[in-house]
Amino acid sequence: MQRRQRRKNNTLNRTQMKQILLSLFAVLAISTTTYAQTCTPLGNQTTYGTNDTWIGYVYSNMDFTGYVGYVNQGSAGNPFFDQSFGGADVMYPTNGCPVETETFSVRYKLTRVVPNGTYRVTVAGDDGYRFSLDGGATWIVNKWNDQTYMSTTIDITLSGTVNAVLEYYENSGPNRLTFAFGPVCVPMENQATYGTNNVWKGYVYEGTNFNTYKGMVTKGSSASFDFDENFGGDMVTYNTSACPVTTDNFSVRYRLTKTFTAGTYTFLVGGDDGYRFSLDGGATWAINNWGIHTFTTSSYNVVLSGTKNMVIEYYDATAANRVRFSLVQNTVLPISLVSFTGKQTTGGLNVSWKVSDDSNPDFFEVERSTEGISFRNIATVDATSSTSYSYTDASQTSANSFYRLKMTDLTGTVTYSNVISIQTNTAIAEGINVFPNIITGNSLYLETSTALNRASVIISDANGRQVNQKAIGKISKGQITTIETSTSKLPAGLYFLQVVEGNQSISVKRFIVK
Repeated sequence: MQRRQRRKNNTLNRTQMKQILLSLFAVLAISTTTYAQTCTPLGNQTTYGTNDTWIGYVYSNMDFTGYVGYVNQGSAGNPFFDQSFGGADVMYPTNGCPVETETFSVRYKLTRVVPNGTYRVTVAGDDGYRFSLDGGATWIVNKWNDQTYMSTTIDITLSGTVNAVLEYYENSGPNRLTFAFGPVCVPMENQATYGTNNVWKGYVYEGTNFNTYKGMVTKGSSASFDFDENFGGDMVTYNTSACPVTTDNFSVRYRLTKTFTAGTYTFLVGGDDGYRFSLDGGATWAINNWGIHTFTTSSYNVVLSGTKNMVIEYYDATAANRVRFSLVQNTVLPISLVSFTGKQTTGGLNVSWKVSDDSNPDFFEVERSTEGISFRNIATVDATSSTSYSYTDASQTSANSFYRLKMTDLTGTVTYSNVISIQTNTAIAEGINVFPNIITGNSLYLETSTALNRASVIISDANGRQVNQKAIGKISKGQITTIETSTSKLPAGLYFLQVVEGNQSISVKRFIVK
């Protein structure tokens, strides 16, 4: 009886187990059917994307088998993309089924109309990648092997419709694919040209030692040549007149021609990293901090006058970037008179003067007086780059003359020199007689009460300009000497006849040509 009951229980247990197993199989079948229905791969694997939007067909194996669905990359007007597929060994969603980002592959397709020109293609990936412009018939970029992330760039001339195919596979570890495409930019500027009117011309280069020229930028304005530039930030795209540059491992050379009024100037230049500043076109560096460092500043104090070719050079090697330039002080110096002297010469009474190197004169007025009190202007001498000046008063006949300088600087400030006097040789001068005072013919007559051995005469107009000169030689005491003046060639007006003995002026007489 007991044995029969145990047999009955075993039969029931086997029946129950069979029913449980059948139920599990049913659940699995239902689950599989449900999954298949929600994971149908979409896309026909042949259609090309348009309007700069790629269609990427995704596969669960590295050899483009096991199709799971498609994705899109790029956008209207911008076919660039940089895809890391969500990371290593994760589930990457598609329009269809997800794929595990390990031992998978993607084939991207895009049809595009390209205007005639030269274009730069950059493809980078980890692991293999290759790029075609004829639907995959040939590969202009082919790096189809396991590798860490690396980049390939080529320039190619294109025109018309292209069927671009970009293929990628991932074997193990990290995964990433990058694509960039655009016209090749060609900088056209003359990199030696200086900016003007307070506007710097900045020539931008890829590389920290002015390696590859990319294009030009400008800094400053007509109101001020100061500027402070941070290039938009670290590791960003900085645009120029031609090609953009990434703000890491780049350099810039700024140029500006500027005319400085005489004065003392203090310049401030700063940068992160290296910078240097020149006032002579880069022949020498007034400021030189050419090294890798955080932002620092340097100043330079100098006396300037005239036109300078300024150059600022800058480079960035790591992390943050910034370059700054400003004029922090400008002091215009007054005129400093070093010397003021006078003497009698063969041409008349000569005054000469010298100013210091840091003076900033605009012009000088030579003033004369017969008594040393009341002065009148007899000549204006414009300032030049020289520090030494002179003027000869050929019309002076007084035995004792007084002179001073009225000096005007570039700011319009007026200062006066000390007064000097010049004594002529009156003993000989009183014995000289020239007649007639008014000439209608061609001759003057010279009579001297003292013998002369090396006599000569100089004729000057009312403005002190020499118009005639004649050597006479020996003249006896009381001798009357005829002087041919060629007055028919002289315009009517006032003239001066200067009598010279050797190198010394001994008398100046007036006469009038009718």
